[in-house]
Amino acid sequence: MILRSHIVFLLLFVFTRGVAQTANTSKKQLQIDSLLKTIYKTDAPGISISIIEKENLIFKNGYGIADLETKTALNSKTNFNIGSLTKQFTALAILQLAESKKLSLDDHLEKFFPGLDKKVAEIVTVKELLTHSSGIIDHYDLTDTKSLKHAHINDVLNAIKNTDSTYFPPGSHFRYSNTAYCLLSLIIEKISGVSYAQYLKKNIFMPLEMKKTVVWSEKENIENQASGYEFDSAANSFKNSGANENIFFSTEGDGGIYTSCDDYVKWFTALQSGKIFPKEMIRQARSSQFIIDKENHLSYGYGWFVEESSVPAKVYHSGSNGGFRSYSFSIPEKNFLIIIFSNRDDVDLEKLIKKIYTIIAP
Repeated sequence: MILRSHIVFLLLFVFTRGVAQTANTSKKQLQIDSLLKTIYKTDAPGISISIIEKENLIFKNGYGIADLETKTALNSKTNFNIGSLTKQFTALAILQLAESKKLSLDDHLEKFFPGLDKKVAEIVTVKELLTHSSGIIDHYDLTDTKSLKHAHINDVLNAIKNTDSTYFPPGSHFRYSNTAYCLLSLIIEKISGVSYAQYLKKNIFMPLEMKKTVVWSEKENIENQASGYEFDSAANSFKNSGANENIFFSTEGDGGIYTSCDDYVKWFTALQSGKIFPKEMIRQARSSQFIIDKENHLSYGYGWFVEESSVPAKVYHSGSNGGFRSYSFSIPEKNFLIIIFSNRDDVDLEKLIKKIYTIIAP
């Protein structure tokens, strides 16, 4: 039997411990806020940021403005182009199709692209596209851009269809490839019978209630949209850098998604819970599938970089498209996430996240 004095002591201990934890969290929040205010001014492009720690959203804020003309302030509902963070959604869509037996990760490209040169189509697999180990030739210098304002995935395919070699034997090296993820989005379209954008909306965005998340297109209306900016150091000013200024901004699969921090948190929460997507599928995506640097324990999963030099593993990815930058840093086993979306290109988000993590980490 516990004496009343012991009960009072236990309650007091729990209460004071809770107060201490709350005070500590508040101190960290103030430190992060102070750091970000020194970098991002209220009259310039900036960032939206959210931080999750142990399932709790401990920090959410916006710094700077979404558009230099309208002076609209950035917030957690602002939609940014997230660049290569798009790849994690593309990868999960491929894994969904594999789970439903509509394709295999060991399938070769000849199954989906009969017009592709056989010297490439017969040796490159879907898995090698996912892990950037295909050696597929980049499409940028091969694309005829004379009559193009916005390139799309079919333009990527047309650019490489006659290439008869790869940079290296598929599966032997790591070479980051936007071309590979453009081809993956085409595979999604060929297998599903709908556009890449329609597939993601039906099978990922709507189940997660990511209602404002879209894939960019000429006809798409993007609500609460941020404009992207490049910093011109010579003029000491920002200039527009979005779809109208960059021909390859618009290719699907490798960097076409617009989303907000609020919606991305829904994505991360769904990955953590395993209630909407099978846990094994999520585990595969966020675990080592191809070793990049054995000495430093760095690998690539499916749409994610995985660093296992410490336990638990860190899972992350950056994004860059026009004047937009993004960075997702997570420790899945700790239910920890820092997500930053930016509409300017002159701040190193990886270094910034390291500073933020130093503040938060024990």
